[in-house]
Amino acid sequence: MSDWQQRVDAVWASADELGDHEVIRRIDSLAAERPAGDPIALFEQAGARDSAGLEAEAEPLYRQAIAGGLSGSERVQAHVQLASTIRNLGRPLEAIAMLDEIEPESGELRDAVVAFRALARVDAGDARLAASEALAALAPHLQRYRVSLAAYAAELAASA
Repeated sequence: MSDWQQRVDAVWASADELGDHEVIRRIDSLAAERPAGDPIALFEQAGARDSAGLEAEAEPLYRQAIAGGLSGSERVQAHVQLASTIRNLGRPLEAIAMLDEIEPESGELRDAVVAFRALARVDAGDARLAASEALAALAPHLQRYRVSLAAYAAELAASA
């Protein structure tokens, strides 16, 4: 991990004490150390604004970060966070489409993709399908009731 990323991580680790405005200021300062258009810096700037409830400011930064070539886990995280932002801006169907698109490459973040898609589905008026998908994602993590929970999830999906 680079020194720059360690300093970014330190800001996020102190976010509760710093407050939204100071997190944005510090992340912006760190981003200024990177080349213009650096996708990781843009991603961090978007996240700072998103965390502060400034979704309209975060959206274009997420889009620039993704277009700028984010890869790996950061690419998936950016899609999840952008989809959440878009949902919060009142566009749940767009959020669902974005999460559907990224899901095949989501790897260890697949459950996060499913969870945020479930939130978007609720906002889009499809709570039964949202619950079905969320329960189906949860079922494999259970020690007990895995089979019955998966069956209930399938039942909800069939009736959605």
